[in-house]
Amino acid sequence: MWTKENIPDLTGKTALVTGGNTGIGYETVLALYEKGANVTLAARDEKKAAAAVENIRSATKGKGNIEIGILNLSNLAHIKSFADAFNGKHAQLDILINNAGVMIPPASKTDDGFELQFGVNFLGHFALTGHLFPLLKKSTTARIVTLSSGAATLTDGIDFENLKLEKPYNEWASYAVSKLADILFTYELDRKLKAAELHLLAVAAHPGVTRTDLQRHIPKEHLQGMFAEYDEVMQPWQGALPSLFAATDPSVKGGEFFGPDGEKEFSGYPALSKHNTTAMRDEPLAKKLWRYAGGITRVAFHM
Repeated sequence: MWTKENIPDLTGKTALVTGGNTGIGYETVLALYEKGANVTLAARDEKKAAAAVENIRSATKGKGNIEIGILNLSNLAHIKSFADAFNGKHAQLDILINNAGVMIPPASKTDDGFELQFGVNFLGHFALTGHLFPLLKKSTTARIVTLSSGAATLTDGIDFENLKLEKPYNEWASYAVSKLADILFTYELDRKLKAAELHLLAVAAHPGVTRTDLQRHIPKEHLQGMFAEYDEVMQPWQGALPSLFAATDPSVKGGEFFGPDGEKEFSGYPALSKHNTTAMRDEPLAKKLWRYAGGITRVAFHM
């Protein structure tokens, strides 16, 4: 049973966690801070970010440091500005955790015109990772962890003609597409890193069924009904363990995908995920998605 107590000493490591002010992201920042990392808590709302940092500092005596970064993942220009400032401030980046996300919001778009879930959950993190890639390469042990979901198994592909709400909106289908995109991104990035013989690791994780603010768009009565179907609904500290494992455990290899070890991966402790659909392993689809994202964001990963 792996818990955050198994995280090795991270003194001197630089980490960035998106969506670090609440839920799984909050617990991720707290754990990295406790183990000595210098963590940037990236969030859209400065007041919420500041409150989260205050709560973390009052809850535990960490060996590291925490700073706030204001990041709007629904605006590609803002992502670039954030990354430029981060690149100018830090000598290297050892851990990037692409954690932030939105789940089944009302039909809406990013500032750049993309369906919000695809734009934030995948496209924003693709752009952020690309802009920070030179800094990641400066670390010999860098890890890029991208959060997906079991919902990625609920779609068999990506409709590239429906990424800007061109067709009637299905919130759950769009969520599934965004989380499939996160997996495809991870696997394609891993292939590129290996081909370039770089020592960075691209890995993915999913939190199982965890009660967080991510479910705020689900009516309360519906949410309680959904949760009643599961034997256990985890708290954020436990839902954060797969991504913490992916980010820190010495046994992790590039291209792996971690989730809870329960039978259907709804709950438990970190283990290799058994989710492995045809769409997840569709290499031509992953390459097409990469080209699409690179063209839209104008971000190139220089290996």
